[in-house]
Amino acid sequence: MDTIFALSSGIGTAGVAVVRLSGKNVRFGLETIIGEVPQPRIATLRRLKNDDGTDIDKALVLYFPAPHSFTGEDCAEFHVHGGRAVINATLERLSGLDGYRHAEAGEFTRRAFDNNKMDLTAVEGLADLIAADTEIQRRVAFSQASGQLFRLYERWRQQLIRARALIEADFDFSDEEDVPGSVAQSIWPDLHKLSVEIAEHLDAARSGEIIRNGLRVVILGKPNSGKSSLLNHLAKRDVAIVSEEAGTTRDLLEVHLDIDGYPITICDTAGLRSDVGSVEAEGIRRALAAARDADLLIYLEDLTQHQTQANGPAVDTATIRVGSKADLLRGKVPHGLDCTISITDSDGTDPLLTLLKNEVMSASALLNEAVPTRQRHRDYIKFCKQFVDEAVQGESLPLELRSESLRSASEWLGRLTGRIDVDDLLDLIFGEFCIGK
Repeated sequence: MDTIFALSSGIGTAGVAVVRLSGKNVRFGLETIIGEVPQPRIATLRRLKNDDGTDIDKALVLYFPAPHSFTGEDCAEFHVHGGRAVINATLERLSGLDGYRHAEAGEFTRRAFDNNKMDLTAVEGLADLIAADTEIQRRVAFSQASGQLFRLYERWRQQLIRARALIEADFDFSDEEDVPGSVAQSIWPDLHKLSVEIAEHLDAARSGEIIRNGLRVVILGKPNSGKSSLLNHLAKRDVAIVSEEAGTTRDLLEVHLDIDGYPITICDTAGLRSDVGSVEAEGIRRALAAARDADLLIYLEDLTQHQTQANGPAVDTATIRVGSKADLLRGKVPHGLDCTISITDSDGTDPLLTLLKNEVMSASALLNEAVPTRQRHRDYIKFCKQFVDEAVQGESLPLELRSESLRSASEWLGRLTGRIDVDDLLDLIFGEFCIGK
């Protein structure tokens, strides 16, 4: 029941800083600090006053009365000058008001969720929107924060509720003349279509996770094949040590790239060879482990050493086979390579960048649809589909059991949007937010 406040515009000196308030005592705070409650949703220039009547700052003030606010409670914002002293004075003034306290991380959004202004998928989308680094991530996160996933899942839930209602009609009104016999039989074709739709949605889940987290690409190859040089070239800075001495890379080195709006994480690894010391052997073990967990491998092969083989590394991961040092090659390029590159040429990596972009674009093919972006989404949707299939395929089962399966399916959708049995998830999800959001 406390009224909460926090700096919502981030820490650091800026032209303007936004201090947000939410709770039942917002009107009292406005009357105390600026002497009035402004007209709703109209920016008003006012002086912020200390309790002794001295000025804190001249600021724009906005008031959003409940329930038409972000949290569903009375809210207000002070747009003060962004100096540290001004911000501290404003926060100190608010902390001295009865019933006011500093907000915890994610508490404004938590109140929006508790007041049914957002569902849990929209909350997660908002967290992703704040953390988005690339244009594609922003678009997907904004779609989710705007309720696109919720609307899809709510349509599924309403379809399941209707199916259960028709089954109940068979139970309760089978003797009534105006209720045709076995009305429940009409629901099964539609539920079969729903199962197919859910399966297609699940197929897009991996794409959504790649968009959210970035396509994870691991560079593998023998020592001195040009892995570290490639990483530095893509990062446009010296991330890895480049040396003619074999075995200089021992641990995993990562860089995060934005390639035409698509997020990609590139990981350099230890060179693959045998008869090495214990430290380098550990680096090779980590390299192969990273390769198994990657979305894509770049297997780099030194064209000047004629070591190209028909098969790449023995890991079950999609692989782009790349020949390096193409500028030094004399003779025919070996077969079996997807492209060749040269770090010394100004445009020497363009073919590889094109292949990487095509890979992440392929993963983003369903971008304009509602795409699940988290493992939690995938798990709950799988449970929902499992119970829908159980009902659809259970022709020999009593209707009571098939109806119970549909109830379980709709409950998993409720857990997905955050309206059923999700208390254990809330602290984890809202903990992703910063103070002031």
